Amino acid sequence: MIAHLRGSLLAKRPNQAIVEAHGVGYDVTISVPTFSELPATGAEVALHIHTHVREDALSLYGFLRLGEKQLFEKLLTVSGIGPKLAITILSGMPADEMVGAIRGGDLARLTRIPGIGKKTAERMVLELRDKLPVQSGSETATALATPMEEDVVSALVNLGYQRAAAEKALQAVRGKNAQSFELLFREALGTLSK
Repeated sequence: MIAHLRGSLLAKRPNQAIVEAHGVGYDVTISVPTFSELPATGAEVALHIHTHVREDALSLYGFLRLGEKQLFEKLLTVSGIGPKLAITILSGMPADEMVGAIRGGDLARLTRIPGIGKKTAERMVLELRDKLPVQSGSETATALATPMEEDVVSALVNLGYQRAAAEKALQAVRGKNAQSFELLFREALGTLSK
């Protein structure tokens, strides 16, 4: 599956970006917050990608911030919310405000998002309230500053560790002068093994 895409931004619209990587143009569906933070056309861009596979389509959903991608994937676990509605939801409210509204059970605020009725808002609160971080996910997203650090967290998650624990371990070893993926991975793994 495609999880990250880096390349030249060929075109951008409020719900779509076309990124060329090694001669291939990838059509990526994006949220409005991602669109507003994209660089000018022709510049290099790196997007966190969620690949959604159906019988009749293979769709890419892109995010500049890892926290936004994680929230998108949590929204997909709610019954009745597919990828298109999840993008609409993320476009309707900043991610940290949405986390607060879901954790606080603020149905009135959630139903102001286009496409979200009372029942969907209730399901979001019921199914996600305890699965979302207490603070906004954007802190974690900005903390993982480099693609190498994101790769380390991904490798630890693939080994079976919880994402939050992997990110915490990475934060603990970040200042230990780890110059390569292998060194940083070993340090973080050592922290998790204690």
